[in-house]
Amino acid sequence: MNQNGNPPRINLRRAAGTFVGLGTLLFLAAGTMRWAGAWMFLLEITIGGLITEAWLARHDPGLLAERRTLRGQVGWDRVITSIMPLLWLIWLPLMALDAIRYQTSLVPSWLQCAGAVLIVASFYVAYRTYRENSYAALVVKMQRERGHAAVTTGPYAYVRHPIYASGLLTYVGTPLLLGSWYGLAIVPVMAALLGLRSMMEERMLTAELDGYAEYLGRVRYRLVPMIW
Repeated sequence: MNQNGNPPRINLRRAAGTFVGLGTLLFLAAGTMRWAGAWMFLLEITIGGLITEAWLARHDPGLLAERRTLRGQVGWDRVITSIMPLLWLIWLPLMALDAIRYQTSLVPSWLQCAGAVLIVASFYVAYRTYRENSYAALVVKMQRERGHAAVTTGPYAYVRHPIYASGLLTYVGTPLLLGSWYGLAIVPVMAALLGLRSMMEERMLTAELDGYAEYLGRVRYRLVPMIW
């Protein structure tokens, strides 16, 4: 429920704002709107976001409401989640300059298509995560008022942080789709922030969430199966 006690609905205004805002960053830096990769990127994240919100509004409105608030966020997570949007504001124009304005990267078409597929895959992983975990809030916090419990099924049987894994797929897919090797070179920095956030979150949940320490003992990998 939202603050008025009504079930949350999809936010078309926010989706439109994201589309226009990110599009402005990309096309201004590129110096042109004739950029198929950018249009595909904008359509994917906008449509994927709306489909995800529509599914949550129908099947788990409580989680959708939680993902629209920063209430209860712990201090260290506030720092990390403040850095991430700033990186995006630098990252997207850099890729536009690299791929289109100066054309310093030549990414094969098949890799750009692979990037588009990775972004779609990231939304699928997110959907599977939300289907299993009604506590997958936007920020790191304990949700005792909602009966917060450790989730071990679905994608959580393979990695401890599948929603971060979906973010990693987006990080890799975006520069490939946009055609920027320089953008891809920055992905390790963004992945490191996800890794740091996952370790800090695990420390908090181990101390405060019943059953989480046992879960850590059963599932070895944080973000990528067989790797880390």
